[in-house]
Amino acid sequence: MKISDFQTKDVINIVDGRRLGQISDLELDLRQGRIDAIVVPSNSKFLGLFGGGADLIIPWRNIVKIGSDVVLVKMEEIKTLQDEKDALAYAERQERDRRNFRDL
Repeated sequence: MKISDFQTKDVINIVDGRRLGQISDLELDLRQGRIDAIVVPSNSKFLGLFGGGADLIIPWRNIVKIGSDVVLVKMEEIKTLQDEKDALAYAERQERDRRNFRDL
């Protein structure tokens, strides 16, 4: 499955039935060759560019089912990138993973 296939699916939390958005990115563990989490942009961003909202980080273990047009997740507590420190650490980890992937 390609990331573009994921990006067309709505992410729904089965705990409260809320639509969380669509997947914008994946957190990868390149050493293990697996997906660690999916990233869903907050609703306050316009086209993913404007607004300071926090991204939702949904661990792979919380995915219940991947359907043809939705991804069902079970999130009792939603973890977000709330402050700049978390956002910076996330960006640095993504950049490191991209460099490691190029070195493979």
